[in-house]
Amino acid sequence: QVQLVESGGGLVQAGGSLRLSCVASGRTFSNFMAWFRQAPGKERGFVAAINRDSTVTYYKDSVKGRFTISRDNAKNTVYLQMNSLKPEDTAVYSCAGVKRATTADYEYDYWGQGTQVTVST
Repeated sequence: QVQLVESGGGLVQAGGSLRLSCVASGRTFSNFMAWFRQAPGKERGFVAAINRDSTVTYYKDSVKGRFTISRDNAKNTVYLQMNSLKPEDTAVYSCAGVKRATTADYEYDYWGQGTQVTVST
């Protein structure tokens, strides 16, 4: 079993930045790690993902050029650097882990509890 704990969320003005962290404990750090988000009244959606050796990344179109996913395997941690934040980025952000590359949330094995990101105008 892998436990994931996110941190770094908060309230920020539009145009600002936040860096989210997700620390894994328990069994081996998952091969493929991702960030998802869920806004009030909306379905959870894919944001970004990264493979084990950080050679492959995927991003939701609307965050390309603004968000950067990275990982430090020595620290069992995956990060999401979010710049130029917009009010529409407001959501609960959760990290997740899975063995093989996928952007489908139902295929992920492990989930964190989420961290709230609120972007004000």
